[in-house]
Amino acid sequence: MYALFEEAGKFQTGRVLSEAESSAQIELESGKRVKVKAAQLMLKFDKPTPADLMREAQALSTTIELDLAWEFAPEDEFGFADLAREYFSAQASLTEQAAALLRLYEAPHYFRRAGKGRFKKASADIIQQALVAIEKKKQIQAQIEQWAAELAQGICPEPIQAQLYKILFKPDKNAPEYKAVVEAARTTQTAPLALLQKAGAINSAYQFHWQRFLFDNFPKGTKFPPLQAPAIVDDLPLAAVQAYSIDDSQTTEIDDALSVQGLGSGTVTLGIHIAAPALAVTPDSAIDQLGRTRLSTVYMPGYKITMLPDDVVQTYTLQEGRDCPAVSLYATFDEATLALQTTETRVERVPIAANLRHDQLDAIVTQAWLQDANVTHPEGTVEPAMPRAQLAFLFRLAQHLKAQREVVRGKPETFNRPDYNFRLVGNDGAEPQGHEQVQISIRQRGAPLDLMVAEAMILANSTWGNWMAELGVPGIYRSQASLQPGVKVRMGTKALPHAGIGVPSYAWSTSPLRRYTDLVNQWQIIACAKHGATAALAAPFKPKDAQLFSIISAFDGAYSAYNGYQASMERFWTLQYLKQHNITELSATVFKTFPGQPAMARADHLPLMLPVLGGGELPRGAHVQLRLSAVDDITLDISGHLLAVLDDTPPADTLSSDEAADDEDDSAAAGPIAIAVDVNDAPVTEASAS
Repeated sequence: MYALFEEAGKFQTGRVLSEAESSAQIELESGKRVKVKAAQLMLKFDKPTPADLMREAQALSTTIELDLAWEFAPEDEFGFADLAREYFSAQASLTEQAAALLRLYEAPHYFRRAGKGRFKKASADIIQQALVAIEKKKQIQAQIEQWAAELAQGICPEPIQAQLYKILFKPDKNAPEYKAVVEAARTTQTAPLALLQKAGAINSAYQFHWQRFLFDNFPKGTKFPPLQAPAIVDDLPLAAVQAYSIDDSQTTEIDDALSVQGLGSGTVTLGIHIAAPALAVTPDSAIDQLGRTRLSTVYMPGYKITMLPDDVVQTYTLQEGRDCPAVSLYATFDEATLALQTTETRVERVPIAANLRHDQLDAIVTQAWLQDANVTHPEGTVEPAMPRAQLAFLFRLAQHLKAQREVVRGKPETFNRPDYNFRLVGNDGAEPQGHEQVQISIRQRGAPLDLMVAEAMILANSTWGNWMAELGVPGIYRSQASLQPGVKVRMGTKALPHAGIGVPSYAWSTSPLRRYTDLVNQWQIIACAKHGATAALAAPFKPKDAQLFSIISAFDGAYSAYNGYQASMERFWTLQYLKQHNITELSATVFKTFPGQPAMARADHLPLMLPVLGGGELPRGAHVQLRLSAVDDITLDISGHLLAVLDDTPPADTLSSDEAADDEDDSAAAGPIAIAVDVNDAPVTEASAS
């Protein structure tokens, strides 16, 4: 005896080996034996053979007209055999019953299932709706097939072009455009990205990278909602200083300025003045929520996405010629020995005498000019607005502070590799299009103005971090347990040592217009300044506050993504520079080797790392001449084929050994992957200690 049964929505046949009240043991044509519940058995028969029955029933089922079958079907619940007798004849054969069963199962829009082999016909309205939906689905499928065929032929249909970046980066897998790309990729056995490239869908490599970044980090766009910056209403005293900021020419978010008092008196006071948006922007306000969403300004060659709207920034920035609200750290030093004597924090208004621009002054404010009063510059040279004696003291103090940190670190900082500045000609801060002419220039780390700002900011961040910890006020800290390889910089709420910098604690606090962590810490510091010993009760964030941990987690992820995008865009524009200047060869220095794999080399005079092909087992430090491969603007891939091993010594900066650092705004203490921005903005750098 044979049986036809249903299992997991499919019909199968086989020989009945044994049968009990609730189940049967059936052997399939393949020889496999299965246990089938009685409720799954639809038909039992002796002949024809199972294979013949299924073949004949399937052929016959296609001839059953569903509209006619629906008319013949009883109004009440019925079985498939009942329909066979109504549709074919009162003596419907086994094959006709099986055909009716198959047809009923494949037409749920006409007949809904009501149990073992039983059905109930749908209403006319439901059938009409279902037929419309089926027809629409057929049309969509036909459209998908047409688009897939065009893609396979190297033509990109307009609807797919319009949805390109969504398909690539955040697809709706039920959308016909996405399905067409998948179908075309399957039929042509081509990766979707390569398929779309061949079809001409990706007509701008820059837009490819830009749109991917936006989809991941700014899905709602980069524009700001209408916001008005609240005024600072505190009655603040006016500081008796003249302060100077030091930034790049195009910097708009001027967070910090410096002042010097008491030269020649034996006791000199350094003032570190930080813009104070935290005096007006309150936690959970609209501006705070915006800052907490963005978390940091995003930098890239020729462009930036600011954390806060420009009109908000301009309300609190340290603009020259204004008395600007600020949180000031005054550090008093012995003028001869440079020993730190006292520190004091004040919330006040600070007169900003001038906004100095290091790119205009680096060639003037040199180490020789600072250390020798007899060094002069040609007539007509624009001297810095800050007095030379003050700059000379700041440089001497910066060298001293750096040396003290190096003692704690256990070794000197040897960051000799330059930062590279990118400028897009004619861009003027507008969103780049990817075809701009790019200029790459070198900004050497450790320039005197850089060092002055870097050491002052490190002093402020460390001092304020220690102070918050002493008062029991939680903050957001960066720490590093040691300089051992693999020991990374971490963020947390505890004041722990930072081995990479050589300070007992380090709390980012000096860029509140550009980093959300700094704004949070500024709220806490202001509470310390206003309430002293009771600051822990008055500070917005209390010990073990869950919000602080949430902010740290969100910031860590966003900041890594932003830095990663900046690095990729710097690589993109470096590759454009190679093409624009028709550079086919360059010299480089091997800095990393892998057993059995190509060595990695760093270009001597460009911010470019690439694998060396055909070089065999090159040693670390080998100075080589490379022939460059073709550039892939989408993957940002390029390689160099070894032409020669050069005899001359590679530039000293290519093998800097210090791989563990953490630096501050405009810092000269940047690590191997420091984020340096173009001339259109000041850098906000953070070197990983990995």
